[in-house]
Amino acid sequence: MAKNTLDFEKPIVELENKIDEMKKYEGQLDISGEVKKLEEKVEELKKNIYQNLTRWQKVQLARHPERPSTLDYIYMMTTDFVELHGDRLFKDDKAIVGGFAKLDGQKVMIIGHQKGRDTKSNLYRNFGMPNPEGYRKALRLMKLAEKFNKPVITMLDTPGAYPGLEAEQRGQAEAIARNLLEMSRLKVPIIVVIIGEGASGGALGIGVGDRILMLQNTWYSVISPESCSSILWRSWDFKEQAAEALKLTAGDLLEQGIIDRIIEEPLGGAHKDPQKMADILKDILKEELNALIKIKPDKLIQNRLEKFGKMGVYEE
Repeated sequence: MAKNTLDFEKPIVELENKIDEMKKYEGQLDISGEVKKLEEKVEELKKNIYQNLTRWQKVQLARHPERPSTLDYIYMMTTDFVELHGDRLFKDDKAIVGGFAKLDGQKVMIIGHQKGRDTKSNLYRNFGMPNPEGYRKALRLMKLAEKFNKPVITMLDTPGAYPGLEAEQRGQAEAIARNLLEMSRLKVPIIVVIIGEGASGGALGIGVGDRILMLQNTWYSVISPESCSSILWRSWDFKEQAAEALKLTAGDLLEQGIIDRIIEEPLGGAHKDPQKMADILKDILKEELNALIKIKPDKLIQNRLEKFGKMGVYEE
């Protein structure tokens, strides 16, 4: 069984392994009919499982180690990408990447969280958890995009901002708060895409935009299900119940008015067909950009402030 198989995917993998075993004997025995029936059964099982995922299962898919990252999307969707480094204050944070690129001729600034694929690359990327210098680098690049009147695209995929003592000493909260303020009044279009995990202020630090898009099997919340479980139940064992209570999936957030659009993924998740996922995302980004670049800067900012001002409104 594949190393990165999730628990709910095991019935699919077991059937696929059985098909592979049967195909070894196709030259010796006439079993093509049986193989075809099993393949149809696998497709039916996939649809049944992936179209009825629980919130916790979607959290697991969002964290899949083979899921495309910010850099994967950049290289699959754009050309002429020039990565820019450093915050000009402390150092270059590898957990956030960004730079100018061309999206079918339209020059844009793309910024996003970057995780690793294995232990070595995850350590290099700090598991996608930015320090203050990461948020300051992101802000520097956004201001550069504003200077040259280029749209900004941000990609969210982080378990949260780095919680270490040194991050707090260098002003983690201030760096995130500064980004919220500056992004709210940036004079160029901003499109935010949640491509994996969107946890707490770590995600929100590059998450203020004119359009908030969310891939189908991702999550976006003030806290992770495990942390919520440990606070409410003093144990991580209730993470599934916490995920249900948090209502953190794309469907939940669209219903609440937090996001604007859900982007459908290939069956089984973005990692099953990264290029197809990138092509779908690219078409949607072009469509969204074409609409936003027609809006004047003052109106863009006004709409953005009104959009976020409506969130969290309640009546007593």
